[in-house]
Amino acid sequence: MDEVEGVVNGTFDYMELKGDTGPLVYPAGFVYIFMVLYFITGYGANVQLAQYIFAAIYLITLLLVFRIYDRTQKVPPYVFFFMCCASYRIHSIFILRLFNDPVAMAILYGAVNLFLDNHWSLGCFFFSLAVAVKMNILLFAPGLLFLLLWEFGLMKTIPKLTICAVVQLILGLPFLLSNPAGYITRAFDLGRQFLFKWTVNWRFLPEEIFLNRNFHVSLLVAHLVVLLLFAVYRWNKSQQSILSLLKDPSQRKEPTQKLTDNQIISVLFTSNFIGVAFSRSLHYQFYVWYFHTLPYLLWSTKVKKLAHLLKVLILGLVELSWNTYPSTVYSSISLHVCHLIILMHLWYTCSFSSETDAEFKTKEVQRKKKK
Repeated sequence: MDEVEGVVNGTFDYMELKGDTGPLVYPAGFVYIFMVLYFITGYGANVQLAQYIFAAIYLITLLLVFRIYDRTQKVPPYVFFFMCCASYRIHSIFILRLFNDPVAMAILYGAVNLFLDNHWSLGCFFFSLAVAVKMNILLFAPGLLFLLLWEFGLMKTIPKLTICAVVQLILGLPFLLSNPAGYITRAFDLGRQFLFKWTVNWRFLPEEIFLNRNFHVSLLVAHLVVLLLFAVYRWNKSQQSILSLLKDPSQRKEPTQKLTDNQIISVLFTSNFIGVAFSRSLHYQFYVWYFHTLPYLLWSTKVKKLAHLLKVLILGLVELSWNTYPSTVYSSISLHVCHLIILMHLWYTCSFSSETDAEFKTKEVQRKKKK
């Protein structure tokens, strides 16, 4: 409220906008949404009303996520209990802390639903709108770029990317006219330094290593390498080079199959998860970045019944790590171990199959009958 109050009072220079928690470091979409909340809640005084609004955002998020899971048919119904009722931290982020992270993720899940319905242009509009609320949404961008190239080729992808760029330009225009360099460096600051005391994932490291720029560069390189490996060897299901995606689908050597719901979700959710796993620092509110995607990432493959218990255990350990405050050496190591298991699980179990569980079971029955 302090940060957007400066805009209400006529200040559009991002270098001068700040609050008790520090300078304004979110894009323009955040300013507009929280400015609306500012006026609705009596200049930020009516906290309970804000909590009711965020409770509604929480329910809308669940509905959007449930629709995604209903379309993919991968996750057993009992897992939804953990998604709705078993996370104290997620409820805290939405209802007690009133962060902008849940707002950005709600808009993102809306965009994902539009992609599933084959509304790619409108989906890109909402995707860019989510980026304008918080920059973490860009972790989905590599996956989205891959999907757009697969579906349309380079030339027809450019208009979709233009939609994303125009949204950012229009929303940021008042601030760009005032101080363009200040807006870009503050709202999209990729090199921002995080405080060691708030880190959830790197607590086991000495603080000097955590703050070291070489460590940050190493994580970025690892992030990009893993993304490239997944794009080339896991997301690309055709027999052609990944560079063939630059061509129009009609001009490729072999016909490109239409993307299935599971392929769209797998690519997007995995792209985001890789970004989270190699993040320079995770703060407690960042849990919402990937919490609702974890069940799909864990259950998107065919497994024996015993493995379901192991996956529930992983969900529990991830939740425990995020609920340990302040974070400890053991909680941060536990979180990294869980992330590594999920990442290896995605790599080795071919989670990008387009089959639903029902289709897989049908094939299994037919195979047994043949025997």
